[in-house]
Amino acid sequence: MSDSRSVLITTHTGRDAAVESARLVIDRLLKEGLRVRVLADEADEVARSGVEVVPADERAAFGAEIIIVLGGDGTLLRAAEISRPTGVPLLGVNLGHVGFLAEAEVEDLHVVVDRVVDGRFEVEERMTLDVTVRNGTVLARTWALNEASVEKRDRMLEVVAEIDGHPLSRWGCDGVICATSTGSTAYAFSAGGPVVWPQVEALLVVPNSAHALFARPLVVAPTSSIAIELLSTTHAGVLWCDGRRRFDLPPGARVEVRKGTHPVRLARMLGVDSTGVPFTDRLVAKFGLPVEGWRGRARPA
Repeated sequence: MSDSRSVLITTHTGRDAAVESARLVIDRLLKEGLRVRVLADEADEVARSGVEVVPADERAAFGAEIIIVLGGDGTLLRAAEISRPTGVPLLGVNLGHVGFLAEAEVEDLHVVVDRVVDGRFEVEERMTLDVTVRNGTVLARTWALNEASVEKRDRMLEVVAEIDGHPLSRWGCDGVICATSTGSTAYAFSAGGPVVWPQVEALLVVPNSAHALFARPLVVAPTSSIAIELLSTTHAGVLWCDGRRRFDLPPGARVEVRKGTHPVRLARMLGVDSTGVPFTDRLVAKFGLPVEGWRGRARPA
């Protein structure tokens, strides 16, 4: 095995099971002749002899073949901040609760390592959001994989939603969630938004606890632009992107959301049995959906 191949390992170091899994993966990859990197802020927990320690920033993934993420969706969202600038794909192993972004469960860890060693995985691109905050001038520019969420601090917000430069509706609400299809099973789902299959490129607008007759979740084209304006007479709010990046919103602030210029790339193993794991099956498994009584299409005798 060529020593030019490099894998970055990142993990939820607050979980003993994740740390132990990371050590097992590292030992196996090193044994197979791959170079292994770990982040500096995780090195004390997971570093082994022969492992390269790299800064926990955008430089960490440069030149790597793949990033293996051991943890839940929060751990993978953190890793996305490292992978997005370089285009290095993420392969998530779920050690959390739901773990929609993860490709495999912890019991399949040996399969994950086998596929990485053999280079047997495919890569899919997930749409992101580019987000700009204005209030006369640009206050912030950021991005999100799951959602950009305008939220109240203490009191209800008064906002006006805009789609493609046209005002849509005014809402008194706890906030408004602008999400991708990937994020449709995250915060937007909790607020009553629809589940959108990840192959569908779309932008979701989900009012959160809105006091208005027209306050239904909306699905708009990926080419659309969305803006959420805080009225100048309302209270200050806050913008959260993927629950990780926070920006204060003064009254009168305008949050603009559109399809991101840089996707996040996710590695797919084609399933443990090499037949693929359809999103429908993922929904059933993650949410424990009742499917008893299903017979499927009748097969000829």
